Order: sequence, then C-alpha cells, then structure tokens
Amino acid sequence: MSNPASPNLTIDQAMRIALTHHREGRLPEAEGIYRQILAQEPNHAPALQFLGVIAYQTAHHDQALQLIRRAMSLQPEQASYHSNLGMVLAAKGELVDAIAAFSAAIRLNPALADAHYNLGKVLGQRGNVDAAIAAYHEALRLRPQFPDALCNLGNVLKDCGQLDQAIGRYREAMSLQPQEVVYHDNLLYSLHFHPECDSWKIREEHLRWEERHATPLEKLIRPHDNDRSPDRKLRIGYVSAHFRDHSECFFVLPLLEAHDRAHIEVHCYASLVWADEVTARFKRSADAWHDVRGLSDAALAEQIRADQIDILIDLTMHMSDSRLLCFARKPAPVQVSWLAYPGSTGMSTIDYRLSDRFLDPPDEDASWSFEQIIRLPDCWCCYNPVGGGPDVTELPAARAAHVTFGALNNPCKVNERVLDLWAQVLNAVNGSSRLLMFHTSAAGRQRAASFLESRGVAPHRLEFVSWMPRPQYLRLYERMDIALDTFPYNGITTTCDALWMGVPVVTLTGNVPASRASRGLLNMVALDELANASPEQFVTTATDLANDRPRLTELRRTLRDRMRASPLMNARRFARNVENAYRDMWRRWCQRA
Repeated sequence: MSNPASPNLTIDQAMRIALTHHREGRLPEAEGIYRQILAQEPNHAPALQFLGVIAYQTAHHDQALQLIRRAMSLQPEQASYHSNLGMVLAAKGELVDAIAAFSAAIRLNPALADAHYNLGKVLGQRGNVDAAIAAYHEALRLRPQFPDALCNLGNVLKDCGQLDQAIGRYREAMSLQPQEVVYHDNLLYSLHFHPECDSWKIREEHLRWEERHATPLEKLIRPHDNDRSPDRKLRIGYVSAHFRDHSECFFVLPLLEAHDRAHIEVHCYASLVWADEVTARFKRSADAWHDVRGLSDAALAEQIRADQIDILIDLTMHMSDSRLLCFARKPAPVQVSWLAYPGSTGMSTIDYRLSDRFLDPPDEDASWSFEQIIRLPDCWCCYNPVGGGPDVTELPAARAAHVTFGALNNPCKVNERVLDLWAQVLNAVNGSSRLLMFHTSAAGRQRAASFLESRGVAPHRLEFVSWMPRPQYLRLYERMDIALDTFPYNGITTTCDALWMGVPVVTLTGNVPASRASRGLLNMVALDELANASPEQFVTTATDLANDRPRLTELRRTLRDRMRASPLMNARRFARNVENAYRDMWRRWCQRA
C-alpha cells in the first residue's frame, strides 16, 4: 500500500505499525494509517474498528458507534468489537445497551478479561454492586496483573464501606503502574473516609503524590502575561467533570447563576462523560462553555492559557475524572480549590482553597494544608435543591409508635465506629425505634446488620434502601424523624437535603475538615446544639431530641423556611463573598509583579 514513510508496506505491516502508534498514544499517526488502509480496502474491519476506538478516545462518540457497528457487520463474531461498542455506549450514558454489548462479548469469548472489566464498570454505575464485584474478580482471575480492574474493584469496595480492602487494591494497582495518577488519586480520596487517617497522615500521601505526578511538570510552567489591572473584569474558569445531575450541582449552580457579570466572566471547562438536562442549565449560567473531555491535561492547560483565564477553580480534587495535572502546569496566574470535598489537594501550584471558620478553625494548626486557606464569611458553600423536591410532610413519629432515625449517606462513610454509635442511640431511645439506611450491596447490608445485631439492634428495626432517582430519594425523608450523621466524613449534600425536608441532623465533629462540615451547615440554620464534640454527647443529643416530640414537630414545620432565610441559601450573598475573595487573590497577584 502507499505510505509516505514506507511506500511498499503491505496492509498487515501497516496495521502493525498503526497498532504500535495506537498503543503508545500517538493517535493522529495511528488514525492516518488506518485511513490509508481503508482507502485501499474500505471493508477492512479491524481498521474500521480501531478508527472507532480513536473516535471514542477523542470523545466523538456518535462517529465511534458508526465505525464500530460497521466493523461488527463485517465480523459479527469478534468479541472485542462488541466490548468496544459497550465502552462507547457507556460513555453516552446508554448503560442498559452497554451491558448487553459486554454480555455479548463474554458469550463470544468468556476469556476476554476486558469485557468482564467493562461490564463491572457499568454494573457499578447502575448500582448493581455485588455483580460488579463479581465481574471484576473474574477479570482479575483471567488477568491477575490488571491494574485498572484492581483500581475499579477498589472503588466499588470503597463505596461499600470496605475501606481497608479498597486501599489494598489501590496500592496493588499502583505497584503495577506507579505513574498512573488515577490509582493514586483514588487512594488519596479514600483516606479521607478512614477513621484512622488524620490530616497529617493524608498530608504524607499528598507529598508522595505531588513528588510522583506533579513535580515533574514544574518545568513546563511559564510566566503569565494577563493584564495586571487590579480592578478590571476578571475571567474565572471552573474545571469539572460533574456539570450535570450530580451532587455538585446543588452548590455550583447557585454560585454560577448569581455571579455579577459586570465584574466576572464565567468560563466552564467541562470534562463530561455525558450531559443531561442539568448540563443545559450549567451552560446557560456560563459566559463561555468549553467541552474538554477529549483534551489531554496538557492540551487543556494550553487552552486555558490561550483563553487568558485569570483565576482557575478546581471543583474535583482527587475524585474521579480529576484534571489536577492540568493545574500542575499552572495555566492561570491564580489557582483555587473548592467544593469537591473538605481538605487539601496537596498541590503547591494551587494557591488557595475556599473554606470557612467551621471547616478550618482559625486557631488550629493548618500547616498540613498545601494551599492558603481563605475563610468565607458565612459558609464555604451555598445550597439550592435543584428542582425543589416534594413538600415537607407531617412528622412520622406523630402517626407511629416509634421514632425513625435515618442515614442516607454513602456507605463509604459508614465505618464500625459509626455503626456502634448509632446502635447506642437506638438502644438508648426505646425498643421500637427504627433505622433507615442506604446501602447498595447485599453483602454490605448483611455486614452492617450483623454488626448492629451484635450491639443489640434486632434486624427487624433496620430497613435498607438502594440507590433511587432524586425525587424518590427525597421522599425517604418523609419517613424519617431524625438524621444521624457519619464521621470522620460528615454528610454535606445529605445534611442539606435532610434539613430541606424538615429533618434535623445530629452530627459528631472531629479533627479533620470533613468531620466539621455538618457543624457549619447546622450553624447556618441556628442548630449548633445538634453538633457534638464527643460520642457520649452525640448519644445524649440524639436521645433527648427523639424524646422531645414538640421540638421535633416544630423543627419539621420550620426548618425549610429557616434554610430559605439563612446564608446557606442566599446565593447572591454567597456569590459576593466568593467574588470578594477572588478580587483579593487577584490584587495580591498583581502586587507581586
């Protein structure tokens, strides 16, 4: 065939060269050769299929579907084609069809480890946790040294509350591919849920992360030529993979929609896997919308620099689809971390993180934080229950012979210390009190139930619920009198949701920012007395509240209005606080000229 570099290559030889380019990440070179092959042989199924994979890798999902389906029509028995089709469908959010594609691949070739791995990913997204774990184990049986499968198995185990096992899987994956940042990100994030990890232990892992992944990129940092006028209109860039129906939207949307456009120009850099109706609202809230899913961290950094962004805000930290290695290149003069979770990114190239006096008390030693802490005047976040949700209903205890406690937090926040404390509360109230818990794994439910039973809580006093769409999830609060918080990682969205539905939250504060999140939220609605400094106080507070029916009734009736009247839902006030912080950051940078 004709090839500029080697005009006498056969198609098979050209395919081998293209695949080498493809495996090593040289996508334009691989694409060029695949297209040359197809120019000579239009029905060359492997070239069509791999061209479809490149389209998938560059976020051209519709094109990828066309190419892979065409290849499948030519070679329908190729299991890998079905598996790759499933990957594209999953990226488009078509999860049921993706499961069917992966299942077809496994029927054609049960030994295809990639298909089992990808099936596990989609099953996990669908909330079928036990089946996802089984799929990952099968992938690892077929390919024991499969770091992606180890990492994703770790993610599912974490979400089931099996933190030690999850951390072990992350470390195994890191030992196989030490330079893969995703594995290290997942390890770091999981440490925030572990009751044995304080901010200083997490700092140690942050130091290892920065040395391994970020420090080598320091040589790429260049001076910025942004206009240094201290009072001009600022270009603010927000970077996230979660500009959609995600817990982030309840806090980011109110800020973006309330920004003062006379002084702020909002740019959103979206690494979305898929978009939805909430994405459309995000787009309307931005002055400029950038779809950057297909860009590498290096390319994203160059685009941000070209856009002359003045202040760049990371909304993801070490959570999934993080773009921290873009921030490591310092594409904007001022870089800030906010919202993803309370704590540090561990990056010296991120200058500030937004916080408040509750998450980071001014009198505490915060030298573990890599960024300079900026304490906003009221609270570090502002809440908007996007879509509103159902009306507040009558207190359940008013029509039942028992009090119902609830805990709808992610199971990764529920450790044995938490369960032990909840058992003490249930035993201290009366024998008919109930606990409504969230858990997606049958095995996880059994572990929690067995532990609580060992602490004197009979199984009939427990009810477990699985993931459900937000309207149905909010209706669960109609059955709940009091919410019991988790520690060392408090609820944030769940705390706000409970208060919005008229349900008071009893929390235990601790010595890391994530363990003080609910305290700040409760302060905003004048419920400081529900934030406790010791386990003993937590039990007493929850017990006294459960036995005070008039107090519970009054809270049920007034909490939503108290939220509406508080700084927690005053988006305009919050936006001015954030904008003042941005202006101060900007002026400091200008003064360093």
